[in-house]
Parts: sequence; C-alpha cells; structure tokens
Amino acid sequence: MIRLTVNGVEHTLDIEGDTPLLWVVRDVLGLKGSKFGCGAGLCGACTMHLNGQPFRTCITPVAAVAGQAITTIEGIAPANNLSAVQKAWLDLNVPQCGYCQSGQIMSATALLATNPSPSNQDIDNAMSGNLCRCGTYPRIRSAIHRAAELRRTAEFYELTEVRHD
Repeated sequence: MIRLTVNGVEHTLDIEGDTPLLWVVRDVLGLKGSKFGCGAGLCGACTMHLNGQPFRTCITPVAAVAGQAITTIEGIAPANNLSAVQKAWLDLNVPQCGYCQSGQIMSATALLATNPSPSNQDIDNAMSGNLCRCGTYPRIRSAIHRAAELRRTAEFYELTEVRHD
C-alpha cells in the first residue's frame, strides 16, 4: 500500500511502487490534466509539483513520492476559479494544440511562486524543460509577465498550498 497526497487529498493505493506517478494520477485517480509526452522526463508535458517544485512524473516511481505533497494542474486554483497563470493563458490565447500546456502552466506557476517579477531570462531558464511543438514560446513568455502583473495587482488569489473549501 502506498499513501499519496494529491491536491490535498490523501489516497491509500494498492499499487506497485515502481509505477510512474503520471499513470497513477491519470489512470487510478482519474486526473487527466497532466499529459504523457516523451516518457523520459525531457518534454515537460507530465509536470506536476512536488512540495511546490515542478518535477517530471513520467519517470518518477510512485513510491519515491509517498507521503509528500503532490499538486496537479487540477489543484492549482480554488474550485471553479482560475489561477492568475491560467487567466493569463486564456487572456493571451497561449495554447495552440494545447497538449503541453498543463506542464507549461505548472512550471510557470512554480516560477512565479519564487520569483514574482521574472525577467525574460528568468522565464526562459525556468521554462527551458518544457517543450512546445507548436512554438508558442513568445505567447508563453507574455502570459507569464501578464500573470505576474495580475498577482501584483491582487486581482487573483494565488495558492501557495492546496485549499480545501
């Protein structure tokens, strides 16, 4: 049995410890927002947060994260609301095909949690592990700047921890 805390909810699962976390979250817990891209931790489509930091779940055995705080794209905003990053993504029409976007949003959210006013270079460095086959990088960068602005103006409530209503 493995105990996982995902988006603030504790789960006890009868699952093999070497099962990649991505498959547990998608197939067992039914949270489909994070995507499978490369299976080697190189593209970022599977990005979630582990204790607030972005990490690749396609290569992370579930046993390695037992008892730690895991946040998925579904857990970054209060119920029925958007985070500042999600709002900025929509405002600037960032997604094209959308496949990589949950991973992009997770990395951007982690960046803004530690750097509320990132430079272009800060953004490029933080986002370098997330690939976008459609090439929406300029829109992603603009959306991160927009999200930083939204957060500064207190227009949005940003989560530092998963909130339970």
